[in-house]
Amino acid sequence: MLEINPAKVCYLIVKARQFDAKVEPVEPNPGSNPSDDGMLEVLEDYADDPVYEELKGFIDNLNEDEQVDLVALLWFGRDDGPVGEWPALRREAARARNEHSAEYLLGTPLLSDHLSDGLSRLGYSCDDEEALHL
Repeated sequence: MLEINPAKVCYLIVKARQFDAKVEPVEPNPGSNPSDDGMLEVLEDYADDPVYEELKGFIDNLNEDEQVDLVALLWFGRDDGPVGEWPALRREAARARNEHSAEYLLGTPLLSDHLSDGLSRLGYSCDDEEALHL
């Protein structure tokens, strides 16, 4: 049913949760020692965010079918179609696919929740040991 290994989606969900926790920077050009501010800077969203770069690289390195599955899972997790319509939703994601899949996915609020819900609707879980083995 899925072209992407559920373990890859689970990895992306965990990393996306780290990214979703980011907030606008309080100090645009921090100069202090990170230990001085209680390491709060790691929760601030800077343009060169290493978590964003890691997620973007991960998604960009997936093949087309895997990227299509991620977009379809996002839509599916938002309840954009009933379970029986997964094939049609996936076809629509394939039709809409372009070279900006990573930016689209990472720009979507609640990405991790929608991917998790999409997996769940298809009967997969990130708590399932079998699903977590690449």
